[in-house]
Amino acid sequence: MKPEIVRSLCLILCFLCLLAAIPTPAFAAPPAVTYLFPAGVQRGSTVEVTATGTLDPWPAKVWINQPGLTVTAAKDKGKFKVTAAADAAPGVYWLRAHNADGASPLRPFVVGTLPEVADKEPNDEPAQAQPVTGPGVVVNGQLAKAGDVDGFAVALKAGQTVVASVEANGGLKSPMDGVLQVVAPGGFVAEQNHDRRGIDPQLAFTAPPDASIRLSGGDAYVYRLTLTTAGFADHALPLAVGPDGGPVRAVGWNVPDAAKQIEVPKGPPGLTDVFHPLLGSTLRVRRETVPVIDATATAQKALAPPFALTGRLEKAAFEVAVAGKKGQALAVQAESRGFGLDVNPVGRVAGPDGKQLARAEPGKLHSDTTLSFTPPADGEYTVTVSDLYGTAGPRGVFLLKVAAPEPDYELTVPADRVAVPPGKSIDVAVKVARKTGFTKPVEVVAEGLPEGVKLETKAPAGKADPNVVTVTLSAEKAGVAGSFRLVGRVSGEPALERVARAPNGEFDEPTPDLWVTVNDTPVSAQPKKKKR
Repeated sequence: MKPEIVRSLCLILCFLCLLAAIPTPAFAAPPAVTYLFPAGVQRGSTVEVTATGTLDPWPAKVWINQPGLTVTAAKDKGKFKVTAAADAAPGVYWLRAHNADGASPLRPFVVGTLPEVADKEPNDEPAQAQPVTGPGVVVNGQLAKAGDVDGFAVALKAGQTVVASVEANGGLKSPMDGVLQVVAPGGFVAEQNHDRRGIDPQLAFTAPPDASIRLSGGDAYVYRLTLTTAGFADHALPLAVGPDGGPVRAVGWNVPDAAKQIEVPKGPPGLTDVFHPLLGSTLRVRRETVPVIDATATAQKALAPPFALTGRLEKAAFEVAVAGKKGQALAVQAESRGFGLDVNPVGRVAGPDGKQLARAEPGKLHSDTTLSFTPPADGEYTVTVSDLYGTAGPRGVFLLKVAAPEPDYELTVPADRVAVPPGKSIDVAVKVARKTGFTKPVEVVAEGLPEGVKLETKAPAGKADPNVVTVTLSAEKAGVAGSFRLVGRVSGEPALERVARAPNGEFDEPTPDLWVTVNDTPVSAQPKKKKR
């Protein structure tokens, strides 16, 4: 057996000047939580979490968006005991502190499958690297000053692969742009990654026979660093299954045979996270309503819409033939960044003569692409997916959907928290964003309203805006608070039920979980944003 070689792994992170929410003076004092540390826990474990912000009066109450997690206020202000059940689903949980005056913005908390540790200072220098034992671990770190460096030593055998994956800006919204490096003792950088998942880094490094390795890094905010020589899944193949679920393959590093296939359970259409207890990561999969094809497994001929297929950019472009019908409008969607993968998709459609009929590219950094076209005649059309920056390779995976656009709508509200004075009412404007010719009336109802809070639809005055439904929340007594959802329904069409979403602070994904507080003094306007 070859001798074991010890190599140190360190995390290098750097500052970004991002927008920060600066609260304006408020008449009332709802809780304000800026971050949680540590930002996660292993399922079946308990951890003490510090919440930074304003939490008066103490002890504060905490709402959680799904079962599997319990949060109990400790004796010391700002400290909570957080317990994840042994069967808690790994992934992101959303927490909200609340009191009689209102509620805080939502904050993410991650439940993982690997053991968790905290970084211990001093570990700035390579010689001080903090030893990490076991096949896999998640390090919860928080660096207090610019230039701080956290180093972690991992014992590797020659030929063994270690995966290092940082969750910071993408999931936790830490104001950091991380870099991971494998650095030799003399300072030579053997491996480096900067933006693997959004602007968060991830790399896999295989130890050569006779070398000592160092990874290093630093930042001033919260992060979660997964270091593992055990199973770590990067993505699923295919990226989509039907609404009845089905198997997907786990693609990554050190994946054991027992975890190479994961069953996606039946559920509603949309993105879902699945996991296997032998893997140190979750996998994002989309449940589709159209036939699903894995183009990485079998060669495809001309396909008749609707369909969704998983493809990979193994060269400059991926092409698929589509059987188009004259006058049948088609929507082409290419999605990769939504799965945390590398492709910034550019979509093109060419006619039977090879002439380009439509083209679209991402509208912003790290986003996906949609285009539409109408075949001028029956025939075979070519849909091409490429990357805006020429990316290709194992992580150049995307989901391509070609289908007739269907009438649909989305509901949005301006804020995720509402304060209702007792004995009075508050109007909430629910905006209806109509898509692809959707014209039917939408009824808005509330689900899960706290006892004592009522919702009514306000009759439109004068010429009504068909794209706004105004609902009124009212309550008689103070001291009532809780989470609820606003749901849109279309008469006779249960498949067109949609949940209203509100901006979720600095997080990209809007939230369906709204909060109402009945108190005597309403909170002030939304926080202003200011450069730090």
